[in-house]
Amino acid sequence: MRSERGWLLSAGMAEAGVAAGAVGCPVESLSGLLLAGPLLAAYRLSVRATVGFGLAAVLLAVVLPGTGGTTGPSSALLERALRVLFVAAGGLWAVLMCRARTASEAALARMTRIAELTQRSLARPLPSEIGGLALAVRSSSATEGALLGGDLYDVTLTATGPRVIIGDVRGHGVDGARVGAAVLCAFRQTAATEPDLARLARTLDSRIAADLGDEDFVTLLLADFVPEGVRLVNCGHPPPIRTGRRLELLEPPSPSPPLGLSPRPCLQRIALSPEQRLLFYTDGLTEARDAQGTMFPVDHRVKAALSAPSIDQALGCLLDLFHQHAAGRTEDDLTLLLVQPTIGLLGGAPGRAACSEGGSRQPPLRSP
Repeated sequence: MRSERGWLLSAGMAEAGVAAGAVGCPVESLSGLLLAGPLLAAYRLSVRATVGFGLAAVLLAVVLPGTGGTTGPSSALLERALRVLFVAAGGLWAVLMCRARTASEAALARMTRIAELTQRSLARPLPSEIGGLALAVRSSSATEGALLGGDLYDVTLTATGPRVIIGDVRGHGVDGARVGAAVLCAFRQTAATEPDLARLARTLDSRIAADLGDEDFVTLLLADFVPEGVRLVNCGHPPPIRTGRRLELLEPPSPSPPLGLSPRPCLQRIALSPEQRLLFYTDGLTEARDAQGTMFPVDHRVKAALSAPSIDQALGCLLDLFHQHAAGRTEDDLTLLLVQPTIGLLGGAPGRAACSEGGSRQPPLRSP
């Protein structure tokens, strides 16, 4: 029934059934039922098919016997003429309805294609490597059929090395995608020319102010990968996780509100070796709950997943853990971005973590 062939068969059987009933029971007028075929065709088939079923219905109205209740030839002729006129009018209405439907479907298909191309231009695929930084990303929207949601991410190459952005707009769906697109556009316009991450965060905040409602905000994390490690600016976003002998949550030394809420960006310097990886993510990961309401745990299983031979395999393993935990109960957008620098990018000199604001090395996450 869902295929075109199924609807074609259904319309044909409807016409044949009415014709057989009219022949087998001429005392009852079944002329109105002759419109079943054209109406079924108008609902799912092409205009040409609907015209064909309409003409077939008119032909059947001409050749099928009447009810036999008329008293003379003139009355029988009038009855037949009225029946043919009624079926022809109904068939014409079915054709017009089919034309309107197919035109609407064509317009919707064009708009859907334009929307898809627009989304793909904003959520452009990241390269697997840029400036000595290996990347793997997974992103999904909570809105069915949408490529974009409230999450945003991108990477660009600056004079000092790769620069990464990841963020999360309050809410999701169309409004979240609109604000996220504004953040990405502002980032792409300024990221390559602004050397200071904290100043870049303030610039993005001012650039998107006109796109934010009274209760809107955007959590944001910016990262510069340089020879001495990575520089971070965190404006209310979940802190990245550094892998190694244990998982380490890289909390900012001085928490800042998100964009739209008067952020106070602080530069954080973190040491990173080529053996270590950084996981950037949105709260769709850590706030996912299982059937008992327990949030997704960042434990030894996550460490094992992120230690897979390649970063792409690592994200696949992490997503498997996530889906096992959430079991389809997710209602938020999800973005995972895993990166690993090369020796060439870092200069082959791993060091200790430090913060420009006087912070010390971050405590490790505890595994149960």
